[in-house]
Amino acid sequence: MAQDNSSQVTEFILLGLSDTRELQLLLFTLFLLAYIMVLLGNLLIIVTVRTDPKLSSPMYFLLCNLSFIDICYTSVTTPRVLVALLSGHKAIAFGGCMAQLFFLHFVGSSEMFLLTVMAFDRYTAICRPLHYTAIMARGTCWALVAACWLGGFIHSIVQTVLMLQLPFCGPNTIHSYFCDVPPVIRLACADTALTEWLMASNSGLISLGCFLVLVASYVLILAKVRAHLSQGHWKALSTCASHVMVVALFFVPCIFTYLRPAGTLPPDKYVCAIYTTFSPMINPLIYTLRSSEVKGSMWRLWKRCRA
Repeated sequence: MAQDNSSQVTEFILLGLSDTRELQLLLFTLFLLAYIMVLLGNLLIIVTVRTDPKLSSPMYFLLCNLSFIDICYTSVTTPRVLVALLSGHKAIAFGGCMAQLFFLHFVGSSEMFLLTVMAFDRYTAICRPLHYTAIMARGTCWALVAACWLGGFIHSIVQTVLMLQLPFCGPNTIHSYFCDVPPVIRLACADTALTEWLMASNSGLISLGCFLVLVASYVLILAKVRAHLSQGHWKALSTCASHVMVVALFFVPCIFTYLRPAGTLPPDKYVCAIYTTFSPMINPLIYTLRSSEVKGSMWRLWKRCRA
């Protein structure tokens, strides 16, 4: 099938995580349990926030959007991984590979921007509490969430267009379990040095830039808490501790993966599994276990469902 970029490759072969059947079944079980936890945990957060008027603050509005993004993000890769591990079918069409790459970066970068917005929300709540309601009005929150999705779309379009400009004439074996920029760009039948640097500058700098903004916000929050110790500040700071754990699990592997040209180091498939599958699984646990309001709302929801 001829592609617009003169590609001769009609499909790619995803090598997956292992060729051993026993290990494949173990990985299938782990990924299936992780995916179920992602779906159930994040759907529970969405339903809880949407049905409890007490969870109407901007923080929970953003948390609800984060849960929706986590469901979308892990659904880009995990269902196909499960099918491949169970059936052994590893082929993916060229168009399907490019679509997976597009949606992976679309949703993933949107999550990065949203986590940055959530850090801004915590900074405003702690450092400017008197102006918090005015700054984080509902209209502003909607605008910030829309900006996150728009930023993710623009980023992903750039990545996908750069990939489609490359010719793929063989080999077609991807040393990963999903289509992403680093493993796919290695298969291009052309000099990809400039494209690799452009993509590293795009994905890598977005990851690093958001991470540095988050770190800066935490430094400012800690400085504020040290200067004004109060019960309200410590309560807000406890939510930041949850945010820090999410950031560490999501951003550090992304920076390791994208902030370098694709040819400098081999891709680490297990590092990719951290931010594509297991970080979205841990997010609901971190936010619910650290928030007494969410746990109380979930308990009230459970009692209403049993009534």
